[in-house]
Amino acid sequence: MSTKPRTAAVVTGTRADYGLLYGLLRELQADDAFILQLLVTGMHLAPEFGNTQQDIRDDGFQIDARVDMLLSGDAAVGTAKSLGMGVIGCADALDRLDPDVLVVLGDRFEMFAAAQAALPLRIPTAHIHGGEVTEGAFDESIRHSLTKIAHYHFVAAEPFRRRVIQMGEAPDRVFTVGAPGLDQIRYTDLLDRAAFEEAIGWSLEGPQTFLVTLHPATRTEWSADDLTGRLLRALDHFEDAHLLFTKANADPQGRRINGLIEDYCEDCGRARAYASLGRQRYLSALQHVDVVVGNSSSGLIEAPAFDVPTVNVGRRQQGRPRGPSVIDCAPQTDPIIEALETAQSQPFQSAIEGKESPYGRGRTAEAIVRHLRELPFGEEILSTSFYDLNRGADIAAGSY
Repeated sequence: MSTKPRTAAVVTGTRADYGLLYGLLRELQADDAFILQLLVTGMHLAPEFGNTQQDIRDDGFQIDARVDMLLSGDAAVGTAKSLGMGVIGCADALDRLDPDVLVVLGDRFEMFAAAQAALPLRIPTAHIHGGEVTEGAFDESIRHSLTKIAHYHFVAAEPFRRRVIQMGEAPDRVFTVGAPGLDQIRYTDLLDRAAFEEAIGWSLEGPQTFLVTLHPATRTEWSADDLTGRLLRALDHFEDAHLLFTKANADPQGRRINGLIEDYCEDCGRARAYASLGRQRYLSALQHVDVVVGNSSSGLIEAPAFDVPTVNVGRRQQGRPRGPSVIDCAPQTDPIIEALETAQSQPFQSAIEGKESPYGRGRTAEAIVRHLRELPFGEEILSTSFYDLNRGADIAAGSY
């Protein structure tokens, strides 16, 4: 095998996927076997979403390509047009960078744009977090599309590995490595209560604090106004609670949700909204809040590591495994109130303490880098055959 360093181009488009990728970026940057190329796009480049490309630079990473693809507006057609712009911009960027492998994560349209561009350029793609199901958002279709484009697959749990193989991917190209979100905790210097309050410019002094993140549920019948209104009315029930909002992403109706939250915070002295807390402040928040509420995947993956209860509202995360710290409820005011009361009860909090996450034990980034160091990326892996389960071949279990 050649000793020449491999070039790995990693795509990040939002504060959320950057947090999940942070450990992998650190590992690739420190490994002499790789040259890290960072392609930054989407919400990172938009001032309305916090211009979080600055966070990337502050963390010591060089940005090798910027692809400005996010159109202003809240309509579905804007997302479709942004996707088209992203394909064009990523094609130019990847043609110039010419990486040995492209690394994409999850189910966002920014990742889909990059993978589509890489396909005709004959750049091998490695996909993280495939095989999962989120029935309440069109992201699920993007995730499965990325699986069919990708040549290697790094999944968070064994059921996801089986699902990727069921989709026709060869078992020897699918690896169970755990959820990269758990790696963030290892790589981050978390802030104590006083330092966290100083960092966000707000005191959390009071009997309880809720960390609230609500994203559009793009495959449900609930409008942004209905979904947000019912959640906010439920939060009104807890008159003494501090409400720490992180704003919605750039999916259709995301800006509408953010506008409703901003209006709510203006009229409510116990609520604050942030376009982006960033990795350190968000993870620090998890150790200082009493409940996570909303429909973000972080409530299922990262929050349990802090023994923080999650009230998961609606169907956006339906189909994802969850640990005992997650309470699912309908997107209606009374069920949300009931779930929040349960989450704060002593019996529930005692029951979830120290429970293991279904998403692995951490050290996911190390496992991914180990595989990327050893796997071939030549022409021979670009042509993939559909793996038919009817062959009766043995599906050997993956390993961390």
